[in-house]
Amino acid sequence: MILILASASPRRAEILRNAGFEFSVRPAHVDESRLPEERAEDYVRRLARTKAQVVSRCMAGSDGPAIVIGADTVVLAEGQILGKPEGEKDARRMLLLLSGKTHEVFSGLSVIAVPNGPEYDHAERTSVRFLELSDRDIDEYIAGGEPFDKAGAYGIQGIGARFISRIEGCYFNVMGLPLSRLWSTLKLFRDTAANLGVVQKQG
Repeated sequence: MILILASASPRRAEILRNAGFEFSVRPAHVDESRLPEERAEDYVRRLARTKAQVVSRCMAGSDGPAIVIGADTVVLAEGQILGKPEGEKDARRMLLLLSGKTHEVFSGLSVIAVPNGPEYDHAERTSVRFLELSDRDIDEYIAGGEPFDKAGAYGIQGIGARFISRIEGCYFNVMGLPLSRLWSTLKLFRDTAANLGVVQKQG
C-alpha cells in the first residue's frame, strides 16, 4: 500500500525516511488561519485532518489503495500559539518568550486510508524546557537563519538543541511528526486491511 505525506515539510520527510518508510510527497495547500478561541490541540488536529482530506479527495482512488498522512505543528507558550515567525523581529519575540521557561509543542496527526478505509486523527503534546537565552544567543541564532521556517522559531534537531534542557514526551513530535503514534496507527490500519483481505506491502 502506498504512503502519501500531505506535507512539504523536509523535517517530516526526514523522520519518515530515517524510520525506513517508503512514501511520496503531495503537499496540501489549505487555509491555515486559526478559528476564534480555538485551542492549540484542536487547531493542529483540524489542520492535519484538512490536509489529509484534501489530498485524499484529489486522489479519488485513481492511484490504488493508499494511506495519506497529514500533520501540523505549533508551539504554545505563555498562552500564546506560535507558528512560524514572520521575520527577524517576530523570531526574537518568540525566543524571548521561550527563554528560561517550559512550553508545549502540539502536533496534529491525521491518517486516512484511501479509498474507503478508516480515518484517524490525534493531537500529540510534548513539554520542552528552555535555558535562559542571552541577547547574544538570540542574535547569533537568528543570524544563522534556522528559526524562520519552524514553529516557535527553533529546531530541536539543529542548533536550537543547545537551548533545550529537557523534554517530556515524544522527541519527534517537536520536530513535527509523532513517529511512534504514527507507527501504531499504521499497524492498526494494516491489521484492519488484513482482516478485510487487503494485501499490503511492508512500509
